[in-house]
Amino acid sequence: MAEQESRRTLSDRINSVSPSATLAVDGKAKALKAAGVDVIGFGAGEPNFPTPDYVVEAAAEACRDPRNYRYTPTAGLPELREAIAEKTKRDSGYEVSPQQVVVTNGGKQAVYESFQILIDPGDEVIVPAPFWTSYTEMIKLAGGVPVEVLSGADQNFTPTVAQLEAARTARTRAIIINSPSNPTGAVWPADTIKAIGEWALEHDLWVISDEIYEHLNYDDAKTTYIGAAVPELRDRLLVLNGVAKTYAMTGWRVGWMIAAEPVAKAAAKLQGHLTGNVDNVAQRAALAAVAGPLDEVHRMREAFDKRRRAIVAALNEIPGVDCPTPTGAFYAFPDVTALLGRPLGANGSVAATSSELASLLLDEAHVAAVPGEAFGAPGYLRFSYALADDQLVEGIRRFHEWVEAAKA
Repeated sequence: MAEQESRRTLSDRINSVSPSATLAVDGKAKALKAAGVDVIGFGAGEPNFPTPDYVVEAAAEACRDPRNYRYTPTAGLPELREAIAEKTKRDSGYEVSPQQVVVTNGGKQAVYESFQILIDPGDEVIVPAPFWTSYTEMIKLAGGVPVEVLSGADQNFTPTVAQLEAARTARTRAIIINSPSNPTGAVWPADTIKAIGEWALEHDLWVISDEIYEHLNYDDAKTTYIGAAVPELRDRLLVLNGVAKTYAMTGWRVGWMIAAEPVAKAAAKLQGHLTGNVDNVAQRAALAAVAGPLDEVHRMREAFDKRRRAIVAALNEIPGVDCPTPTGAFYAFPDVTALLGRPLGANGSVAATSSELASLLLDEAHVAAVPGEAFGAPGYLRFSYALADDQLVEGIRRFHEWVEAAKA
């Protein structure tokens, strides 16, 4: 009764939104660890490396500087906005002005603000699936309608323009793209990115490009920047990024949006009522990261590459698991449909869905992974390989042993 009363009291807006599935899995895993259970966590997309020393030193110095004890411009420290503009030219291959940059409290706030400033109630946003779990919920919070377009492993998790066009209606306002992708690790081909940009331009759609994993590519894969591939699109383009994944700075909470100046001003206006400026010490740390070299980033990428190869090989040795090889980010996204509806583990437990499978895997094998339902792709599990090598090996060994235990 109390729960029903609470639901009547709270807004329809918040009641329509699901909690973050990745944070829920990570939270449950941490709760079990706190209770003394030895859990291997593949849930959170968080590099296990320390933030580079030179970034930490910049933050320590900033703590002693009284300039950082006061309010600063809502859109970000001028020198950080300038550094982000320069970084964009260096990495993405085209010029933006510092006035087009809005520094946000993590990349997540940049995503949230994008939908808030673009979407009116009833507007539709095309969301290629599998997708990061928060995209659809943030669209709902803006009063919009997420329209999911699923592309499976047979398409390398990459949509076609024909699929997107089939989903477009008179209410379509925008499309969000994410390459390299969370949760699949797919890197969309250059011709696909270009074709999507041209299609969006033809139909006067906004494009929101989440480029947070831009530097995490493997084999011959390369990030294609839609702003460089389709220059005419830049007035209709919002680029979202941050220091979290590239520099192992998830807890520092610094992201940004790059957009045409009127759009950037609208985002800054919203942020002025929402949070004000991002923490100044964190901004100074981000400045050191963005303006610095990519040497540490490349070292982390080499470590991720070794883990990528190890986890894909180990997952594919498990009967009933089929894991494509990702070429970006730090996620493996295996198809586990062959494990559904059959006895698993020493208890002979049966999962009807990948969500139930993830719960059983955590409860019985003490391995935390995120179910595909969270990403609009039932039948899959997401494993982040941004964890220590020995933990990775042990976690997949437990998964394998748990699956095989039903045969004993």
